Amino acid sequence: MGNALRFLYGHCCKPSTDSDYQPGVSALAHDLYNFEITSQVPQGLSKHVVSSKKAQANWYKKLSDAWRETKPPPKTPEEASRLVIQTLKRHQKADVEGLLAFYGLPLPHSLVELTSDGAPPSHPQGLKFELHTLPYLCVCKVDAKAVADGDTVTVYVSTTDPRESSCLPRDVQAAAIERSKARAQKNYQKADELHKQIIDSGYRVIPVNHEEVLARKYRIRLRGIDAPESAMPYGKEAKEELTKVVQGKSLRVLVFDLDRYGRCVGDIYCNGIFAQEVMLKKGLAWHYATYDKRPEFEKWEKEARAKRIGLWAARNPEMPWEWRKQKRENQCS
Repeated sequence: MGNALRFLYGHCCKPSTDSDYQPGVSALAHDLYNFEITSQVPQGLSKHVVSSKKAQANWYKKLSDAWRETKPPPKTPEEASRLVIQTLKRHQKADVEGLLAFYGLPLPHSLVELTSDGAPPSHPQGLKFELHTLPYLCVCKVDAKAVADGDTVTVYVSTTDPRESSCLPRDVQAAAIERSKARAQKNYQKADELHKQIIDSGYRVIPVNHEEVLARKYRIRLRGIDAPESAMPYGKEAKEELTKVVQGKSLRVLVFDLDRYGRCVGDIYCNGIFAQEVMLKKGLAWHYATYDKRPEFEKWEKEARAKRIGLWAARNPEMPWEWRKQKRENQCS
Protein backbone atom coordinates (compact mmCIF):
# COMPACT_ATOMS: atom_id res chain seq x y z
CA MET A 1 0.00 0.00 0.00
CA GLY A 2 1.18 3.54 -0.74
CA ASN A 3 2.88 5.58 1.96
CA ALA A 4 0.25 8.33 1.68
CA LEU A 5 -2.53 5.88 2.55
CA ARG A 6 -0.48 4.31 5.33
CA PHE A 7 0.20 7.72 6.83
CA LEU A 8 -3.37 8.98 6.63
CA TYR A 9 -4.86 5.73 7.88
CA GLY A 10 -2.52 5.72 10.86
CA HIS A 11 -3.19 9.34 11.73
CA CYS A 12 -6.80 9.89 10.73
CA CYS A 13 -8.66 6.62 10.48
CA LYS A 14 -8.21 5.24 13.94
CA PRO A 15 -10.57 6.62 16.62
CA SER A 16 -9.50 10.03 17.79
CA THR A 17 -10.75 12.91 19.87
CA ASP A 18 -8.46 15.41 18.18
CA SER A 19 -10.19 18.57 16.96
CA ASP A 20 -8.63 18.15 13.49
CA TYR A 21 -10.39 14.80 12.96
CA GLN A 22 -12.21 14.87 9.62
CA PRO A 23 -14.71 11.97 9.47
CA GLY A 24 -15.44 12.08 5.72
CA VAL A 25 -11.76 12.15 4.78
CA SER A 26 -10.92 9.45 7.32
CA ALA A 27 -13.71 7.16 6.11
CA LEU A 28 -12.62 7.49 2.48
CA ALA A 29 -8.97 6.87 3.38
CA HIS A 30 -10.00 3.80 5.39
CA ASP A 31 -12.03 2.39 2.50
CA LEU A 32 -9.23 2.97 0.00
CA TYR A 33 -6.85 1.24 2.39
CA ASN A 34 -9.28 -1.65 2.71
CA PHE A 35 -9.80 -1.82 -1.07
CA GLU A 36 -6.08 -2.22 -1.72
CA ILE A 37 -6.06 -5.22 0.63
CA THR A 38 -9.38 -6.89 -0.22
CA SER A 39 -10.47 -5.39 -3.59
CA GLN A 40 -13.88 -4.86 -1.96
CA VAL A 41 -15.86 -1.61 -2.13
CA PRO A 42 -17.76 -0.54 1.00
CA GLN A 43 -21.17 -2.00 1.74
CA GLY A 44 -24.04 0.40 1.28
CA LEU A 45 -22.39 2.39 -1.52
CA SER A 46 -24.77 0.95 -4.13
CA LYS A 47 -27.68 2.74 -2.45
CA HIS A 48 -26.05 6.07 -3.35
CA VAL A 49 -24.82 5.42 -6.91
CA VAL A 50 -26.26 4.03 -10.14
CA SER A 51 -23.36 1.99 -11.55
CA SER A 52 -22.50 -1.65 -10.91
CA LYS A 53 -20.12 -3.10 -8.31
CA LYS A 54 -17.62 -3.72 -11.10
CA ALA A 55 -17.69 -0.03 -12.04
CA GLN A 56 -17.36 0.92 -8.37
CA ALA A 57 -14.23 -1.22 -8.07
CA ASN A 58 -12.81 0.66 -11.04
CA TRP A 59 -13.41 3.98 -9.25
CA TYR A 60 -11.67 2.81 -6.10
CA LYS A 61 -8.66 1.62 -8.07
CA LYS A 62 -8.38 5.05 -9.72
CA LEU A 63 -8.90 6.84 -6.42
CA SER A 64 -6.28 4.70 -4.65
CA ASP A 65 -3.74 5.55 -7.34
CA ALA A 66 -4.63 9.24 -7.27
CA TRP A 67 -4.50 9.41 -3.46
CA ARG A 68 -1.10 7.73 -3.40
CA GLU A 69 0.27 10.22 -5.94
CA THR A 70 -1.07 13.27 -4.11
CA LYS A 71 1.52 14.85 -1.84
CA PRO A 72 0.56 15.75 0.78
CA PRO A 73 -2.59 13.60 0.83
CA PRO A 74 -5.98 15.31 1.24
CA LYS A 75 -6.69 16.33 4.81
CA THR A 76 -9.85 18.44 4.53
CA PRO A 77 -13.26 17.53 3.08
CA GLU A 78 -12.76 20.12 0.33
CA GLU A 79 -9.41 18.63 -0.70
CA ALA A 80 -10.81 15.09 -0.72
CA SER A 81 -13.86 16.19 -2.70
CA ARG A 82 -11.71 17.89 -5.35
CA LEU A 83 -9.58 14.75 -5.70
CA VAL A 84 -12.69 12.59 -6.23
CA ILE A 85 -14.19 15.02 -8.75
CA GLN A 86 -10.96 15.34 -10.74
CA THR A 87 -10.22 11.59 -10.70
CA LEU A 88 -13.73 10.57 -11.75
CA LYS A 89 -14.46 13.50 -14.08
CA ARG A 90 -15.29 11.19 -17.00
CA HIS A 91 -17.83 9.22 -15.00
CA GLN A 92 -21.54 9.84 -14.56
CA LYS A 93 -22.50 12.89 -12.53
CA ALA A 94 -24.95 10.81 -10.46
CA ASP A 95 -22.15 8.42 -9.50
CA VAL A 96 -19.67 11.14 -8.54
CA GLU A 97 -22.21 13.05 -6.46
CA GLY A 98 -23.49 9.82 -4.93
CA LEU A 99 -19.99 8.82 -3.89
CA LEU A 100 -19.38 12.24 -2.34
CA ALA A 101 -22.71 12.09 -0.52
CA PHE A 102 -21.85 8.60 0.79
CA TYR A 103 -18.84 10.10 2.60
CA GLY A 104 -20.49 13.39 3.48
CA LEU A 105 -18.02 15.32 1.31
CA PRO A 106 -18.88 18.64 -0.38
CA LEU A 107 -20.75 18.35 -3.67
CA PRO A 108 -19.27 20.07 -6.76
CA HIS A 109 -21.64 23.06 -6.71
CA SER A 110 -20.77 23.87 -3.08
CA LEU A 111 -17.00 24.04 -3.60
CA VAL A 112 -15.62 27.56 -3.89
CA GLU A 113 -12.52 28.92 -5.54
CA LEU A 114 -10.78 31.64 -3.56
CA THR A 115 -9.73 34.31 -6.03
CA SER A 116 -8.00 36.81 -3.75
CA ASP A 117 -4.30 36.20 -3.04
CA GLY A 118 -4.98 36.09 0.69
CA ALA A 119 -2.79 39.13 1.34
CA PRO A 120 -4.09 42.50 2.56
CA PRO A 121 -3.61 45.65 0.48
CA SER A 122 -0.31 47.42 1.20
CA HIS A 123 -1.80 50.65 2.55
CA PRO A 124 -5.50 50.11 3.36
CA GLN A 125 -7.41 53.30 4.00
CA GLY A 126 -8.57 53.78 7.59
CA LEU A 127 -6.26 51.18 9.15
CA LYS A 128 -5.73 51.90 12.85
CA PHE A 129 -3.37 49.08 13.84
CA GLU A 130 -2.43 45.48 13.04
CA LEU A 131 -2.37 42.37 15.24
CA HIS A 132 -0.35 39.17 14.88
CA THR A 133 -1.95 36.53 17.07
CA LEU A 134 -0.84 33.40 18.84
CA PRO A 135 -1.69 30.12 17.03
CA TYR A 136 -5.42 29.50 17.22
CA LEU A 137 -5.06 25.87 18.30
CA CYS A 138 -3.44 27.08 21.53
CA VAL A 139 -6.22 29.63 22.03
CA CYS A 140 -9.05 27.10 21.57
CA LYS A 141 -7.55 24.84 24.22
CA VAL A 142 -7.92 27.54 26.88
CA ASP A 143 -10.91 29.47 25.55
CA ALA A 144 -13.74 27.20 24.39
CA LYS A 145 -15.77 30.20 23.19
CA ALA A 146 -12.96 31.68 21.08
CA VAL A 147 -15.19 31.51 17.98
CA ALA A 148 -18.46 33.02 19.13
CA ASP A 149 -20.27 32.75 15.80
CA GLY A 150 -19.65 33.17 12.09
CA ASP A 151 -18.36 36.73 12.32
CA THR A 152 -16.80 37.11 15.78
CA VAL A 153 -13.62 35.56 17.17
CA THR A 154 -11.45 36.05 20.22
CA VAL A 155 -7.71 36.27 19.62
CA TYR A 156 -4.65 36.64 21.85
CA VAL A 157 -1.48 38.61 21.15
CA SER A 158 1.75 37.97 23.02
CA THR A 159 2.87 40.77 25.32
CA THR A 160 6.36 40.41 23.84
CA ASP A 161 4.93 42.12 20.75
CA PRO A 162 6.34 45.70 20.72
CA ARG A 163 2.91 47.30 20.62
CA GLU A 164 1.70 45.22 23.57
CA SER A 165 4.85 45.46 25.69
CA SER A 166 4.67 49.25 25.57
CA CYS A 167 1.24 49.32 27.23
CA LEU A 168 1.32 46.23 29.50
CA PRO A 169 -0.15 47.19 32.91
CA ARG A 170 2.35 46.78 35.72
CA ASP A 171 -0.11 44.93 37.93
CA VAL A 172 -0.71 42.34 35.20
CA GLN A 173 3.01 41.86 34.67
CA ALA A 174 3.56 41.53 38.44
CA ALA A 175 0.70 39.01 38.75
CA ALA A 176 2.19 36.92 35.93
CA ILE A 177 5.57 36.83 37.67
CA GLU A 178 4.01 35.90 41.01
CA ARG A 179 1.90 33.22 39.35
CA SER A 180 4.99 31.66 37.82
CA LYS A 181 6.64 31.57 41.25
CA ALA A 182 3.53 30.06 42.85
CA ARG A 183 3.41 27.29 40.25
CA ALA A 184 7.11 26.56 40.77
CA GLN A 185 6.33 26.14 44.47
CA LYS A 186 3.30 23.97 43.57
CA ASN A 187 1.01 26.47 45.23
CA TYR A 188 -1.66 25.99 42.57
CA GLN A 189 -4.45 27.66 44.52
CA LYS A 190 -2.50 30.92 44.67
CA ALA A 191 -1.50 30.53 41.01
CA ASP A 192 -5.15 30.11 39.99
CA GLU A 193 -6.17 33.18 41.99
CA LEU A 194 -3.46 35.24 40.30
CA HIS A 195 -4.48 33.94 36.89
CA LYS A 196 -8.06 35.02 37.58
CA GLN A 197 -6.77 38.54 38.26
CA ILE A 198 -4.88 38.43 34.97
CA ILE A 199 -7.97 37.22 33.07
CA ASP A 200 -10.17 39.88 34.67
CA SER A 201 -7.71 42.48 33.36
CA GLY A 202 -8.13 41.27 29.77
CA TYR A 203 -5.07 39.04 29.60
CA ARG A 204 -4.37 35.32 29.89
CA VAL A 205 -1.40 32.97 30.27
CA ILE A 206 -1.46 30.55 27.31
CA PRO A 207 0.74 27.46 26.83
CA VAL A 208 2.58 27.62 23.50
CA ASN A 209 5.21 25.03 22.52
CA HIS A 210 5.74 23.94 26.13
CA GLU A 211 6.15 27.52 27.29
CA GLU A 212 3.71 29.87 29.01
CA VAL A 213 3.03 33.11 27.19
CA LEU A 214 1.33 36.14 28.71
CA ALA A 215 -1.07 37.45 26.07
CA ARG A 216 -3.65 40.19 25.65
CA LYS A 217 -7.20 39.33 24.66
CA TYR A 218 -8.97 40.95 21.71
CA ARG A 219 -12.47 40.31 20.40
CA ILE A 220 -12.62 40.70 16.62
CA ARG A 221 -15.75 41.47 14.61
CA LEU A 222 -15.15 40.59 10.95
CA ARG A 223 -15.50 43.78 8.94
CA GLY A 224 -18.07 43.98 6.17
CA ILE A 225 -20.01 40.76 6.79
CA ASP A 226 -22.89 39.69 9.00
CA ALA A 227 -23.27 35.97 9.69
CA PRO A 228 -26.41 34.25 11.02
CA GLU A 229 -26.72 34.35 14.79
CA SER A 230 -26.18 31.03 16.56
CA ALA A 231 -29.91 30.49 17.06
CA MET A 232 -30.71 31.20 13.41
CA PRO A 233 -30.71 28.73 10.52
CA TYR A 234 -27.11 28.20 9.34
CA GLY A 235 -25.77 29.85 12.49
CA LYS A 236 -24.12 26.60 13.56
CA GLU A 237 -22.67 26.02 10.09
CA ALA A 238 -21.27 29.56 9.93
CA LYS A 239 -19.53 29.15 13.29
CA GLU A 240 -18.09 25.78 12.25
CA GLU A 241 -16.76 27.20 8.97
CA LEU A 242 -15.05 30.16 10.63
CA THR A 243 -13.53 27.75 13.16
CA LYS A 244 -12.11 25.69 10.29
CA VAL A 245 -10.64 28.81 8.69
CA VAL A 246 -8.74 29.95 11.81
CA GLN A 247 -8.10 26.61 13.56
CA GLY A 248 -4.41 26.00 14.28
CA LYS A 249 -3.25 29.19 12.56
CA SER A 250 -1.64 32.45 13.58
CA LEU A 251 -3.84 35.25 12.32
CA ARG A 252 -3.04 38.61 10.85
CA VAL A 253 -5.76 41.06 11.85
CA LEU A 254 -6.10 44.53 10.35
CA VAL A 255 -8.16 46.68 12.71
CA PHE A 256 -10.12 49.64 11.37
CA ASP A 257 -12.56 50.54 14.13
CA LEU A 258 -14.08 49.69 17.52
CA ASP A 259 -17.78 48.88 17.75
CA ARG A 260 -20.15 49.77 20.58
CA TYR A 261 -19.46 46.42 22.25
CA GLY A 262 -15.72 47.10 22.48
CA ARG A 263 -14.84 44.68 19.68
CA CYS A 264 -12.16 45.45 17.12
CA VAL A 265 -13.68 45.62 13.64
CA GLY A 266 -11.18 44.17 11.23
CA ASP A 267 -10.11 41.92 8.38
CA ILE A 268 -8.63 38.49 9.14
CA TYR A 269 -5.95 36.84 7.02
CA CYS A 270 -4.31 33.47 7.68
CA ASN A 271 -2.16 31.14 5.59
CA GLY A 272 -3.06 32.89 2.35
CA ILE A 273 -6.79 32.93 3.10
CA PHE A 274 -9.01 35.98 3.53
CA ALA A 275 -11.63 34.92 6.08
CA GLN A 276 -14.43 37.16 4.83
CA GLU A 277 -14.06 35.83 1.29
CA VAL A 278 -14.55 32.26 2.54
CA MET A 279 -17.66 33.13 4.56
CA LEU A 280 -19.30 35.06 1.72
CA LYS A 281 -18.49 32.56 -1.04
CA LYS A 282 -19.73 29.62 1.03
CA GLY A 283 -23.04 31.37 1.60
CA LEU A 284 -22.55 31.64 5.35
CA ALA A 285 -22.70 35.41 5.69
CA TRP A 286 -24.29 38.48 4.17
CA HIS A 287 -22.33 41.39 2.78
CA TYR A 288 -22.99 44.12 5.38
CA ALA A 289 -23.42 46.73 2.67
CA THR A 290 -24.70 49.40 5.08
CA TYR A 291 -21.23 49.64 6.62
CA ASP A 292 -18.94 48.30 3.91
CA LYS A 293 -18.88 49.23 0.23
CA ARG A 294 -16.16 46.93 -1.09
CA PRO A 295 -17.33 45.74 -4.54
CA GLU A 296 -15.66 42.33 -4.20
CA PHE A 297 -17.83 41.59 -1.15
CA GLU A 298 -20.96 42.30 -3.19
CA LYS A 299 -19.61 40.09 -5.98
CA TRP A 300 -18.81 37.17 -3.65
CA GLU A 301 -22.26 37.28 -2.10
CA LYS A 302 -23.89 37.32 -5.55
CA GLU A 303 -21.86 34.25 -6.55
CA ALA A 304 -23.12 32.32 -3.51
CA ARG A 305 -26.70 33.44 -4.17
CA ALA A 306 -26.46 32.25 -7.78
CA LYS A 307 -25.20 28.83 -6.66
CA ARG A 308 -27.85 28.68 -3.91
CA ILE A 309 -25.32 27.39 -1.41
CA GLY A 310 -25.31 27.82 2.34
CA LEU A 311 -28.09 30.03 3.64
CA TRP A 312 -29.03 30.93 0.06
CA ALA A 313 -30.50 27.45 -0.36
CA ALA A 314 -33.52 28.86 1.50
CA ARG A 315 -36.05 30.80 -0.55
CA ASN A 316 -36.11 33.84 1.72
CA PRO A 317 -33.39 33.67 4.41
CA GLU A 318 -33.85 36.03 7.33
CA MET A 319 -31.26 38.78 7.63
CA PRO A 320 -29.41 38.71 10.96
CA TRP A 321 -29.83 42.45 11.57
CA GLU A 322 -33.60 42.08 11.15
CA TRP A 323 -33.56 39.02 13.44
CA ARG A 324 -31.70 41.00 16.13
CA LYS A 325 -34.07 43.94 15.76
CA GLN A 326 -37.09 41.65 16.18
CA LYS A 327 -35.53 40.04 19.23
CA ARG A 328 -34.93 43.44 20.86
CA GLU A 329 -38.53 44.51 20.18
CA ASN A 330 -39.87 41.28 21.67
CA GLN A 331 -37.79 41.83 24.82
CA CYS A 332 -39.13 45.37 25.19
CA SER A 333 -42.79 44.45 24.67
